[in-house]
Amino acid sequence: MDWLTSLFTNTTSVAHIALLYAVVISVGVYLGKIKVGGVSLGVTFVLFAGILAGHVGFTAPVDILTFIQDFGLILFVFMIGLQVGPGFFESFGTAGIKLNGLAATMILLNILVMFGCYFIFFDTTDHTTLPMMVGTLYGAVTNTPGLGAANEALGSVYGDQAPQIASAYACAYPLGVLGIIGAIILIRYLCKVRLEKEEEELTSQEGAKATQKPHHMHLEVTNKYLEGKTLLQVHDFLNRDFVCSRILHDGHVSIPNRNTVFHLGDQMYIVCSEADYEAIVAFIGPVVEVDWAKQDQPLVSKRILVTNPSINGKSFGQMHFSSVYGVNVTRVTRHGMDLFASPSLPLQVGDRIMVVGPEDAVDRVANKMGNSIKRLDAPNIATIFVGIIMGIIFGSLPIAIPGMPVPLKLGIAGGPLIIAILIGRYGYKIKLVTYTTTSANMMLREIGLVLFLASVGIKAGANFYDTVVEGDGLLYVLTGFLITIIPILIVGPVARMKFKFNYFTIAGMVSGTYTDPPALAYSNSICSKEAPAVGYSTVYPLSMFLRILTAQLIVLFFCQS
Repeated sequence: MDWLTSLFTNTTSVAHIALLYAVVISVGVYLGKIKVGGVSLGVTFVLFAGILAGHVGFTAPVDILTFIQDFGLILFVFMIGLQVGPGFFESFGTAGIKLNGLAATMILLNILVMFGCYFIFFDTTDHTTLPMMVGTLYGAVTNTPGLGAANEALGSVYGDQAPQIASAYACAYPLGVLGIIGAIILIRYLCKVRLEKEEEELTSQEGAKATQKPHHMHLEVTNKYLEGKTLLQVHDFLNRDFVCSRILHDGHVSIPNRNTVFHLGDQMYIVCSEADYEAIVAFIGPVVEVDWAKQDQPLVSKRILVTNPSINGKSFGQMHFSSVYGVNVTRVTRHGMDLFASPSLPLQVGDRIMVVGPEDAVDRVANKMGNSIKRLDAPNIATIFVGIIMGIIFGSLPIAIPGMPVPLKLGIAGGPLIIAILIGRYGYKIKLVTYTTTSANMMLREIGLVLFLASVGIKAGANFYDTVVEGDGLLYVLTGFLITIIPILIVGPVARMKFKFNYFTIAGMVSGTYTDPPALAYSNSICSKEAPAVGYSTVYPLSMFLRILTAQLIVLFFCQS
């Protein structure tokens, strides 16, 4: 049985480390499915399974734990950024500015509550107490990069005698995770939120904002001004984007092009943006019922999948579907949403386009677009790791601020997230194919999350009990909990009652402000929409920057040896 004992005790063995993570993650995931009062922590429970493992001595070398923790965090935030990137900048309008303002207010309140607890509960004559409170602050807000920034700054102030603030961080972190999720739940009851109603509001908002959502109609030309005018002339004069996919003239159906001439009594099938259809109907003529039975040549409608990487990023105007292929594209389906095929809309790998035209011409377009589901089954691994390389380099860039001995850095979380958002939105411009299936994105995201949670838990568990029982450990737990929940319970209701934000957006905003993946995982678990992820990513970059900045400012300006 020596082999079995060695498997559980030889911490440097690869088999032991793999077994450690397998046990912690599987136990945490299964226990996280247990509901208490209708609420479960989900994968968040992996953190507590890790703490238990670390406490009983089931652990691994610290450098390996740190590597797996950081790699898991990079993978998690990168896949989040890649998913929300296409819609990130569109969401950063007036609402985005308000969300970031609320996030900055919450960060300021975290710091004020920390100083309040410092003066009320601790001996201010002890020069190590304030640095330990900084550790408590960053455990309470679950921000590991901020802890690292504070440690670097403390090294410049104290040298080799810098206080070990990681123990205070470990005390505050577990209740910080629970406190964030608990406060999010408490906001729900304080503001009398009904989750079903919030989902319905998100659905209606998506419809209201979908100005590019296609509208289909059959019209008859009754405007005398249009007699003898070409389709291009009508399009330019109206100054509205629309696609005329077929036209019925003198009992014959054909596919129009830019030179097709309009005549009174012509009937046509038009697709346009929902925002434009009323103006188009008023200008061309009324909506009618049309019999398309007679036509000069058989026409087909076919959905074609864009899988050819060379098409990625090209707009419909550049593709010249009507003049080159003799077909019309009426709409695009992207991430489950129908979009109007306007000339300026860029195509992306994974789009499905509705093509109308002669069957042979439609087939030629299908060959050009790729139309291969098998090609999409293979994930674009190169894009993910190229993005991670760029993100790590970007996050490592030092930002020098006059008067501060330690330059600021966005770190291994902030850098990859920002780069992922940019790649998700603009990657096609540099020929990066960013498409991944939803299941592939979720799998990579969840793997990154559980690796991160397991590593943090195992590291914190080793000395967690001693730190809590001895010295000021219990005070760190208490003050950390206050630092966590008080700002959320102030800002959350304000965001709901004054600014009227959707509850799921608030949950994502709180998770992003605290840079807390477990809270985001919980928020995502109670919502079928992307509102929590968008809220999270809207405030995350600024929040990460402010967390790192304030960590160093507090140490450099208030902590003296």
